[in-house]
Amino acid sequence: MSYADFTLSGLTRQFNLTIDETTDLYSSIPEAALDPLFVTRLEDNVKLALSISTEKARSEFIIAPILVEVRLMAGRRIGLFSGVDFTIDPAQGLAGVCDFIITRSPEQLFIKAPVLMLVEAKNEDMKRGYAQCIAEMIAAQTFNAREGTESDRIQGAVTTGNMWKFLEIEETTVRIDSRDYYIERPGRIVGILLHLAGCPPGP
Repeated sequence: MSYADFTLSGLTRQFNLTIDETTDLYSSIPEAALDPLFVTRLEDNVKLALSISTEKARSEFIIAPILVEVRLMAGRRIGLFSGVDFTIDPAQGLAGVCDFIITRSPEQLFIKAPVLMLVEAKNEDMKRGYAQCIAEMIAAQTFNAREGTESDRIQGAVTTGNMWKFLEIEETTVRIDSRDYYIERPGRIVGILLHLAGCPPGP
């Protein structure tokens, strides 16, 4: 079993989770002021990715460029990992390759202090993406506790590239943001990602 094999019902039973879908988590986070050149490139990328309409295109042309821009805007103070193995507890099913991980540490040779787990919604199946993301967030909780970098919350995001949904886990309570965010307002998405990474955009 791996992260991608979990279902929401299976997760809640196995890890005794409470899921809250009613909380507006991040609407108060300010929009990031983006470089106009980045916005222009992203607009072209979005058109290309949506016309190709494959997971790989959305990952390469929308998701990855946004995360790279977040890292640059954070002054490279955070780490960004893509397609890395993050096997923490195979017996519990907390094993497999993660789409993207943002860490508190700029270290890129190995994962240290994961803070945000991001999952591409396979075949645009958001519900399945939630389950995978929550499983990865639980693994990040376990990892940080083992490494002595325990934090109150682990953040998550599930995206089709076009639509973004944010999550957080605190102990055994999982909150799935009641709001959806769309790529037409990339500053909102980047602002939230910077906030979750601990590097909020400046005034």
